[in-house]
Amino acid sequence: MVAVPVQQPARRRRSPIRQPLQLIQGSLSAQRVERQAPWLSSLHRIANGSLAGLGLAVLGLSGLTLHWQGQWSHDFQQLEAAQRLEHRLQESAAVLEQHHLAMTRKPALLQPTSSEKLLYVAAPQQQPQDGSLSGLLAQVNTRQIPSGY
Repeated sequence: MVAVPVQQPARRRRSPIRQPLQLIQGSLSAQRVERQAPWLSSLHRIANGSLAGLGLAVLGLSGLTLHWQGQWSHDFQQLEAAQRLEHRLQESAAVLEQHHLAMTRKPALLQPTSSEKLLYVAAPQQQPQDGSLSGLLAQVNTRQIPSGY
């Protein structure tokens, strides 16, 4: 017995297996475009840079717009609070005015003033001025006074 290699049947040549997107990658290659039209590749780079810059500018302006909108709403709330306090002050002044007008129409309810009915309050004692900053700071009132009163 003689060993003879078995011949394989001839295979058909197939086209080489292409990677996905290989066709697109080859046609849109930057080196290929740069070789054929260098001005076109420069134009693409400029367009890409300007689009990136424009995107950053839009993000920056969006952030500033949100910040300014928050500031505006905060200031508007303060304005509304001031208007409410002003309205309350005007109402209080009107009530006091009405009360005083009603009292002048009824003079019997008013007490005549005389020097015997006056109360005298002693003057506050003068503290020695040492000229230091701590003496000045001690006179500062740290209690918060509600607005409108």
